[in-house]
Amino acid sequence: MRKICVVTSTRAEYGLLRPLLKQIDSDENLSLQLVVTGTHLLKEFGHTVDEIEFEIAKKVFVKLKDNSKVGVSNYMSKLQKKMTKTFTQLKPDIVVVLGDRYEIFSVALSATVLNIPIAHIHGGETTQGAMDEVFRHSITKMSHLHFTATKLYRNRVIQLGEQPKRVFNVGALGVENIENITLLSKDEFEKSISSKLYKKNLLVTFHPTTLDKQSPKKQFKIILKALSKLKDTKIIFTKANADTGGVVINKMIDSYVKKHKNAIAFHSLGLVRYLSALRYVDGVVGNSSSGIIETPSMGCMSVNIGNRQKGRESAKSVLHVDLDEQKILKAIKKLRRVKNVKNPYKSKQTSLKIKEIIKKVSLKNMLKKKFFDLKL
Repeated sequence: MRKICVVTSTRAEYGLLRPLLKQIDSDENLSLQLVVTGTHLLKEFGHTVDEIEFEIAKKVFVKLKDNSKVGVSNYMSKLQKKMTKTFTQLKPDIVVVLGDRYEIFSVALSATVLNIPIAHIHGGETTQGAMDEVFRHSITKMSHLHFTATKLYRNRVIQLGEQPKRVFNVGALGVENIENITLLSKDEFEKSISSKLYKKNLLVTFHPTTLDKQSPKKQFKIILKALSKLKDTKIIFTKANADTGGVVINKMIDSYVKKHKNAIAFHSLGLVRYLSALRYVDGVVGNSSSGIIETPSMGCMSVNIGNRQKGRESAKSVLHVDLDEQKILKAIKKLRRVKNVKNPYKSKQTSLKIKEIIKKVSLKNMLKKKFFDLKL
């Protein structure tokens, strides 16, 4: 029985991995080893391990003493040490990781040194405003199987020297979630957030842009100023991640909510509530990848602010604006429900495709990678 170790470190990542975890867990020829780490285990980020529905093989706890650059760097080294011990105990045949988080970089580094094949999901994408860009492409070079979300991203992974036969364009897991999850009715959703929706509603998520010169505090202050100008609008915040500056943003959200009766905030809405929110809000505002990948399939427009997601493919329903109060307000006023939007991340049976490949692929000589040169 092939042992598949899937590692999750954040609420958003787990939501995306959920259909794949179901596929692996239900296959009698595969053994799922779910490892939970990162902000899942931190109270200040919602302790989202409580939302996980699968048996957990190992919880790898590392305290994030502070999310400064030095604090994050120290965290990464400690996590790598603990993941090395975890992989040594579990002895997986393949490690599956998703995305570009610094936690996942440490995970991939541990697996690489221990000669464990890595399957990477969502490679080839670009986020020019964050250091995640570097982590993602580094994870690609450490990985042996690649599952990309669009044809363009597949080409980018090959451009990085990966063998085409090991790079699969399967679409985005987040879009598959939309098609397979039973969403809450409006009444159920309102009860779940203990608040009534208004005539106009916005879902707001803003993460630090770690490569910008302007501090996260100054950036988010501009966004809050724009939001404060809106009338008769319900604002639902989901809080920032553990990047440098995330704690500052979350404190600003708490302060804003105390002063504005039309605003509420959550560390995590969870998968069902989050997708349900996309069904009832007029639009998404901020710089989360979900505002680009999932929202078009929910008939929901989004305002993508600043540089964090710069370089990603996006549907026509995504409005890209600079970090400017008036430009943000102008874009928000354009938000409305839309139909028949072509989502570049949509495919069929994404999780099944990934599961079948990691189940059947030969592991013989998997670790011996040969650089693929493009013919120029």
